[in-house]
Amino acid sequence: MMGLCGLSNFPKELSDEKLLREMSKGFRHSGKLCTALIERAACAASEQRLALLPEGLVVAITGQPWWSDSELERIAREQGEGDALGEAYRRHGTGLLQYLHGAFAMAVLEGRSGRVFAAVDRVGQEPLYYAAAGGGFVLGSSADCVRAHPGIDCSLSSQAIYNYVYAHMVPSPGTIYSSLHKLPGGHYVEYDGNQIHMGSYWEPPFDETNSANLDVLGEQMRTLILESVERLSKGRIAGAFLSGGLDSSTLAGMLARLQPGNANTYSIGFTATGYDEMGYARTVSRHFGTKQHEYYVTPEDVCAIVPEIARVYDEPFGNSSAVGVYYCAKLAANDGVERLLAGDGGDEIFAGNARYAKQQVFEYYGVMPLLLRRGLLEPLLFRLPETVGVVRKAQSYVRQAMTPLPDRLEAYNFLQREGAQEMFQADFLAALAPEEPLLLQRERYTRPQNASALNRMMYLDWQQTLADNDLRKVGRMCALAGVDVVYPLLDDPLLEFSCRVPSALKLKGRRLRHFYKEAMRDFLPQETIMKHKHGFGLPFGVWMAEHAPLRELAYESLLCLKKRPYFRPGFLERAIDLHRTGHAAYYGELVWILMMLELWLQAHGH
Repeated sequence: MMGLCGLSNFPKELSDEKLLREMSKGFRHSGKLCTALIERAACAASEQRLALLPEGLVVAITGQPWWSDSELERIAREQGEGDALGEAYRRHGTGLLQYLHGAFAMAVLEGRSGRVFAAVDRVGQEPLYYAAAGGGFVLGSSADCVRAHPGIDCSLSSQAIYNYVYAHMVPSPGTIYSSLHKLPGGHYVEYDGNQIHMGSYWEPPFDETNSANLDVLGEQMRTLILESVERLSKGRIAGAFLSGGLDSSTLAGMLARLQPGNANTYSIGFTATGYDEMGYARTVSRHFGTKQHEYYVTPEDVCAIVPEIARVYDEPFGNSSAVGVYYCAKLAANDGVERLLAGDGGDEIFAGNARYAKQQVFEYYGVMPLLLRRGLLEPLLFRLPETVGVVRKAQSYVRQAMTPLPDRLEAYNFLQREGAQEMFQADFLAALAPEEPLLLQRERYTRPQNASALNRMMYLDWQQTLADNDLRKVGRMCALAGVDVVYPLLDDPLLEFSCRVPSALKLKGRRLRHFYKEAMRDFLPQETIMKHKHGFGLPFGVWMAEHAPLRELAYESLLCLKKRPYFRPGFLERAIDLHRTGHAAYYGELVWILMMLELWLQAHGH
C-alpha cells in the first residue's frame, strides 16, 4: 500500500524529519519519499503526492484519485496529485470533496493554526488512521504509522478485542488501540488545534423511481464498467484476478476487450472437495481469450504464510481467504504485473450476497397486518408443540421475522449464539460494552434516507464488509505480494449508478443479482451467469484436520491464548474439541479467528 502520514501542533522535537521517516515505514511508497516541515505541522508522502503551498499549508494525497473539475484534473496530470489537491483547497476549501473521486485518502495541514482536514473516499478503499495526544494530532495510512509517534498511547482496547471476535475484524471507527481511530468510508475528520470532529460528507443517493427499462440501464452499466477498467488499467502493466464469478469475470472480459489477446488473468485453486473452482475460471479465460495463470495453494503454503499475514496487518484480521489472495497476487507479481483488477464490491452494490435474499423472505412476514400477526397467528403457533417438524420450522421462521433488521443479520453469529459469558472472562467483559458492535450496525443500517431494506443492508456492507474487511484483505495482501490493486466496480459513477437501480430489479424475488445477470447475459459465459457465489474461500478447517503441522500451529496458538486475560480456558479447549469432533469446516473458521488473534498479538509485541 502507498500512503501518507502527518502530524500537527507538536513541539519541534516531536515533529522532525527523522520521526516522519520512521512513521512512513508504516506504508509502502513508490519512488522518492517527500517530506515537508512547516510551522506546527509536518507531512510525508510519495513524490508528486505532496505539495507545500506558499500560504503555509502542506497537502498530501494517496490512492487513485481523479477530479470531475477539468482544470484540477489537468493540474493532476501535468504537475502531480499533490498540486491538484492544493489548488482544490485554495478554490473550494473543505468543499473540494465534491470534485474529488476515485480511491483516495487526503490531508490538509495548516501551519499557523495547527488545523487539519482529512478524508477518505466514499467507500473507504484507502484507509486513514488518526489520534490526538498532548495537544497534538497524528494521522497516517496505517495504525503502524500513527503509533510510531512517541506521543501516542498504544494501549490495546479490550472493546476492540471483543469486537474482533464478533466481526472477525475491528470495525471502524474503532481500532485495536484505545487512542487510535480510523475513518469510515465517505467520512472526514477535522482538528482545530484543540478538538476533533468526525463527520460524513457523502450519503448514497438511493432512488427507487428510475423508470428506465432494463436494456437501457444495462447498456449504461456496461459502459461505466468499461470506462472504469480503462481508466484504472491505463499506463500500467495490468492483470485481473479471476475466480470465475460474475465480477472477476466481468473485469477479465473488459480488460480483454481493451487488450485483445494480451489480457492476463490469475486464479488460485485448492485440492479440497467443494473448494476448487478453477474450472469456472478456465471457462471464462477461454471465452475471452485471456492468458490464464494458475496456482494451487497447499496446506504447506498456509503454514508458511500465516505468521507473515499476522505480522503485516496493523490490526487483528480474521478473514481466512487472505491466504488465497496473497498467493494469487504473488503469481501476478512474479509475472511482472504492476496492477491487478479486483472484483470486490459487485455483490454489495448489485445485491449478490445470499443474506439479502434470505432476509427478503423474513420481510414478507412484516407485510401482514399487525393485528393478524400478534392477535391470531403468533399466539396460536407458539401454543403448538415444537416436536412436530413443520411446527418447529414455522416457529423458527416467525421468531426470526419478529427480530428487526439489522439485528436479524446476526442470528447465526457464533458469539451471539454461544453467549459472551461462556466465551470471555468475567473481568474482561466487565470493562467493555458487549452491545457496541450491534449498536454500530444499527446506526449504519438506519443512516441512509428513504432507503429500502435491501439498500440499507448493502450500505451496511459498504461500511463494514467492504471497507473494514474485504478491501483490507485484498489491499494488504497485494501490498505484501508487491503488486498494486484497484477496484473498478467501486468507482464513483458506477457506485452512484447502482443507487439509481430500483431494489426490485437488483433482487427479483429470491434471484440475486437479477439486473446484473440480465445485463451481462450476452457478455459473460452462461456457466458464469448460472454459478453460485464462492470466491477464494480457504479449506482451513478441512486441511487442519488432515495436516499435522497446520493443526499444531492452530492448537498451539489457542493454548497460548489461554494465558491471556480474555477468554475462559474452557471455551478455548472446547473450540479445539468442536473442531476435532464436529463440523471441521465450520469450526475451523472459529479456530482461525482465534489463532490469528494470538499470532497478531505475538507479532506485534503484546
